[in-house]
Amino acid sequence: MRTFLVIIAGFALLAVCVFIGKRVRTVRHGTRFFIALWFVLAFVNMWLGTRAGYSWAAEAPIFLLIFGVPTLAAVFLERS
Repeated sequence: MRTFLVIIAGFALLAVCVFIGKRVRTVRHGTRFFIALWFVLAFVNMWLGTRAGYSWAAEAPIFLLIFGVPTLAAVFLERS
């Protein structure tokens, strides 16, 4: 359930970044900023999981899911 909520938060952050990117410059700038920011936030989430007792090997697939799903949406938005 926590993974699902983090992914939903990623989509919310993507919406905010696209909105601000559109206002300031273009959607492309918003999505690029989102991808960089989301990578850092997803990595921090993975690091916190390892601090809670999970191994890096157990956290890596969750990181890929948390980072990958909103990032794929951002790439799709950038190309459309």
